[in-house]
Amino acid sequence: MKVAFIGLGVMGFPMAGHLAHAGHTVCVYNRTPAKARTWLETHKGSMAETPAAAARDASIVFTCVGNDDDLRSVVLGEAGVLAGMQQGSILVDHTTASADAARQLAAEAAKQGVQFIDAPVSGGQAGAENGVLSIMCGGDESPFTQVSEVMKAYGRTIERLGDVGSGQLAKMVNQICVAGVLQGLAEGVHFAKQAGLDPLQVFGLIQHGAAGSWQMANRHQSMVEGRYDYGFAVDWMRKDLNIALSEARRNGAQLPVTALIDQFYADLQRHGAGRQDTSSLLQRLESDNNH
Repeated sequence: MKVAFIGLGVMGFPMAGHLAHAGHTVCVYNRTPAKARTWLETHKGSMAETPAAAARDASIVFTCVGNDDDLRSVVLGEAGVLAGMQQGSILVDHTTASADAARQLAAEAAKQGVQFIDAPVSGGQAGAENGVLSIMCGGDESPFTQVSEVMKAYGRTIERLGDVGSGQLAKMVNQICVAGVLQGLAEGVHFAKQAGLDPLQVFGLIQHGAAGSWQMANRHQSMVEGRYDYGFAVDWMRKDLNIALSEARRNGAQLPVTALIDQFYADLQRHGAGRQDTSSLLQRLESDNNH
């Protein structure tokens, strides 16, 4: 199948690579052309100078960019993917964006006979590189069925949750839960240290019990060692939590803990830690303890 992939960041770069490895004809676009050229050094495919050019004649166009504004910039306008997409093709958006943006772009796509699926992902850079992402989808059943087969190149769990916007709402649930787990883990590591326990021994034990989680299994050691120069950045998590908190104000959901942790992440940003991994919540506790 001929496909286009727009956005070659830490997630999009390997995801587009899995599509090429699966045998699809892939045309890529990235705002910084050098990254597209780097992609072509290791993967079979082509690159385009605009999103519209990349989308031309593609059966499916995938987007994976930073936020609502980035998404609109690569989808709409004379150079956007919709300008190059053919009637009957499908636009799949992997960006973590607002449900409103998904609904807006679905309406614009429909004017051109293009179907739309919002499909944010979970699993981080490692999940993208290993092709085992969880993909949360919103949209009509027919286009979902078509694209889900293609997304198996990089997705292990792919589900449709409802109409357009449902995928983004599910990703908000994911980020709400991750934030809470990380704050709990940070407090647990902090407490273990203060209590004079060996935190590596403690977490090596309890990760197999009721307190266990992906974050505990994959982050407790790096947290104990104070390593945060990798992973999902605080800046990105704040963007995601702000989307969730805005949606909660609309739908009436009560998110007191999420709002509090969002402010903890804001503290880290103010201290220059915006690019650190989200597990750096521990650093904030240790900083407070030293003052």
